[in-house]
Amino acid sequence: MSMSSRQRSCTTPSKTQTTFAELATCFGPKISGIVAEVTDDKSLPKVERKRLQIEHAHAASAEAQLVKLADKICNLRDVEVRPPANWSLERKREYFDWSKAVVDGIRSRHAGLSALFDAVYVRRP
Repeated sequence: MSMSSRQRSCTTPSKTQTTFAELATCFGPKISGIVAEVTDDKSLPKVERKRLQIEHAHAASAEAQLVKLADKICNLRDVEVRPPANWSLERKREYFDWSKAVVDGIRSRHAGLSALFDAVYVRRP
């Protein structure tokens, strides 16, 4: 699927200064709402954001759960193949384990994505 230049200018709020209103303008309120569900509140400490992901994942919409599953698969693959240079073995393992804790609350949403997650997780460093 090809994106317009306007759509390419709209990226996720967690990595940019893009607002949810801008996302709604580019992609509509449904997509903006899903992005809002899976975006961490960066005003909170990192430990709290991670705890809330585990706690809230099961209550997210079906669409947000699918995005979360796909995101965790992608993130684990990245950590496996090209982790941040300053991450120790322990940090990589902690990230894998935290990701599993998030996914464990939503794995019933999609058997195929859960199987893909498990296939990556078994390669935990």
